[in-house]
Amino acid sequence: MTDPHQVVVVTGASGGIGRAVARAFGARQARVALLARGERGLDAAAEDVTRAGGTALAVPADVADFPQVDAAASRVERELGPIDVWVNVAFTSVFAPFAEIGPDEFRRVTEVSYLGYVHGTMAALHRMQPRDRGTIVQVGSALAYRGIPLQSAYCGAKHAIQGFNEALRCELLHDGSHVRTTMVQMPAVNTPQFSWVRSKLPHQAQPVPPIYQPEVAARAVLHAADHPRRREYWVGGSTVGTLLANAVAPGILDRYLARTGYRAQQTGAEKPPDRPENLWSPADRGRDFGAHGRFDEQATPRSGQLWASRHHGVVAAAGGVLAATALAVWRRARA
Repeated sequence: MTDPHQVVVVTGASGGIGRAVARAFGARQARVALLARGERGLDAAAEDVTRAGGTALAVPADVADFPQVDAAASRVERELGPIDVWVNVAFTSVFAPFAEIGPDEFRRVTEVSYLGYVHGTMAALHRMQPRDRGTIVQVGSALAYRGIPLQSAYCGAKHAIQGFNEALRCELLHDGSHVRTTMVQMPAVNTPQFSWVRSKLPHQAQPVPPIYQPEVAARAVLHAADHPRRREYWVGGSTVGTLLANAVAPGILDRYLARTGYRAQQTGAEKPPDRPENLWSPADRGRDFGAHGRFDEQATPRSGQLWASRHHGVVAAAGGVLAATALAVWRRARA
């Protein structure tokens, strides 16, 4: 049973998955610290948590800057109490062919989307290890295993997080630590990122269908936080299909994505000339973007695969019963 007053830190909490995760923890009456750069989005996220029944603490911070993250963690423990769960979500990206991305842009994506996770994990571990308890959840992506065109910087960061987290998990297991780390690999999610990350594409960027609502991702994160002994969770049938196809036939998948990846990541609409960007500064200075992006009509609010992933013991038992029944029927038919 989860502690209704646990202290949770969520980075990237002003929008998208982070916003949905913060709100979900608030519904548990948790004490939720929200880290992000944009104060407009942070304030709105704090209101969401409070309305849901939790306690909110908005802390403006750029995860690319470790001193800011470490200072935020100290403030959280001073004002809310010892951190029980730290969820790394914050990221940025550039939609463009690799040849059109500048070194400063690539570096910035890496600093936020990879080193931001490293910084958050460091800040959390420095406080959790002396107490020998706590959970760190890394929000990943199917792109941690399978790179796709037009997202080289983001894919590189997600691959890096995967390797970093695996190494850390091995070290914690070696030490016999009760601090846990787990990773949740996400599918395409309807978040505001497609309206605010830097894009050099001619048309409006979109997630590759099928698209899931951020609440699906939030349910997976909360389940992972409650059950962190499992090394990672896969969310969505598309994630499972992609990872399995990449394991079996990566070369074929290369060619398939080369043919379809550009078109699948853009709508037919031209890119708005005045769209905001969050690469160097927060995009939500003028307004709150919320948890959802512009693809509500195409996005699904549920995932049967997520239910199966959360209840894999039940699924395995049911599969065993079906197999035994089928075997019994077959033997009876042969008798």
